[in-house]
Amino acid sequence: MNEIFTIGDFCFRIVCDEGIEIPENFLKFRGGDGPVYTYTIRPEDTFPEPRGKVLARREDLLVMQTEAGECRYIGVKGNLEPYACYEETAPDAAQVLLRMEPYNRLNCDPVFTSLLALERRQMGFDALVLHCAYIEYKGEAILFSAPSETGKTTQANLWEKYRGARTVNGDRGLLQKIDGRWFVRGWPVCGSSEICHNDQMPIRCLVMLSQAPEDRAERLSPMKAFTQIYSQITVNRWNRDANVRAMALLEDLIAEVPVYHLACTMNETAVFALEAAIQ
Repeated sequence: MNEIFTIGDFCFRIVCDEGIEIPENFLKFRGGDGPVYTYTIRPEDTFPEPRGKVLARREDLLVMQTEAGECRYIGVKGNLEPYACYEETAPDAAQVLLRMEPYNRLNCDPVFTSLLALERRQMGFDALVLHCAYIEYKGEAILFSAPSETGKTTQANLWEKYRGARTVNGDRGLLQKIDGRWFVRGWPVCGSSEICHNDQMPIRCLVMLSQAPEDRAERLSPMKAFTQIYSQITVNRWNRDANVRAMALLEDLIAEVPVYHLACTMNETAVFALEAAIQ
């Protein structure tokens, strides 16, 4: 493969062997023009030894700073051997080495996306990746965000069933300010919902969820909104500049877009509660 993709404003080329499968959702972002960043992906059983300054170390991730940029060794918890090595080789290029046997056993959508450090590139375009399910309702987006298994997809489904809304993505959205208004744009990861569309639309509101025996919705203060949203964005917390920029973007988002807390059940009453709050 030698093809161009565009996610948000980031245009990039993927060069890889035919044996490396590109996920179906990722293929929805094919095409584009403009300055191109190039990823070269190839199978390799042996990775280079880590070198440079350690920026972050977790059980499933080692991040190094080299002369050319970042180098990442990507693995899974409980396995000492990484399955991928991502290394920036120039300002506009990176290579990804893959151990194919462990890589092929993993869930392809989020795993493939993580190979490319896309959240790092998106910060260059003032765009944030948010863990959310979002729907299109009357031409605008309502975003449901919360930790996994809290009910994001359930609330999106309720709005589909009772208000004729359309789920655009069940797990991630790319947030970016365009011509003075915040939009949510497509992202090639959809979680268990299996719903992923490469669409963009202005954001009507952002809703932080929690489960409760009764439904109640209220607008959050800026401080509470900031804390809750920050916990659900994908940002390289070892990168001080990226963190500072992400916080500035969040402050602007909260100033422009209403943020609500919805304590909710899994019934139509949750739709009523939120609908009353956002009128």
